[in-house]
Amino acid sequence: MNVKGKRIGFGLTGSHCTYKDVFPQIKKLIDLGAEVVPVVSYTFMNTDSKFGKASDHMDTLRRLTGKEPITTIVEAELLGPSAPVDCMIIAPLTGNTMSRMANAITDTPVLMASKATIRNGNPVVLAVSTNDALGLNGVNLMRLMSTKLVYFVPYGQDDPIKKPNSLVSDMTLIPSTIEKALELQQIQPVIIER
Repeated sequence: MNVKGKRIGFGLTGSHCTYKDVFPQIKKLIDLGAEVVPVVSYTFMNTDSKFGKASDHMDTLRRLTGKEPITTIVEAELLGPSAPVDCMIIAPLTGNTMSRMANAITDTPVLMASKATIRNGNPVVLAVSTNDALGLNGVNLMRLMSTKLVYFVPYGQDDPIKKPNSLVSDMTLIPSTIEKALELQQIQPVIIER
């Protein structure tokens, strides 16, 4: 299966250093014929960092998708009953969002969009980018790994010496992971060397 003609929800959270790797994948999905519906967390929408201004990131998202990003829980809830997506991806998936999702906390637009997608029986793809995936968040990672309709972009340790608990997905594998998830299959291998 490919993504042509598919409606893909694309959730972005606060791993600011990863945006440079994620934005090209949004473009690639659109180039492959997908409709991309952007959904952002409050952190993405409001936090300036050394990796850029929030307003610039929002403008990049608008330019890439040609759409106004979903920025509220109320807007995101519509992805359930009235404006469903075929697949929802969260890229990057921070440790904060990972822990909330694993514990059924739905307090951001991105989490509501994911909940709405699962409610419809459609897949959610997660692209990890967190410094504590092999630390306190390990239990949440494993909980999500075993959750029905949740699939992972392959990930590995990005710096095992300086950051031994950190995992980051290979963002270039987002389109192929989504293609497999649309078939309700996990792309393999999940754990890769980075």
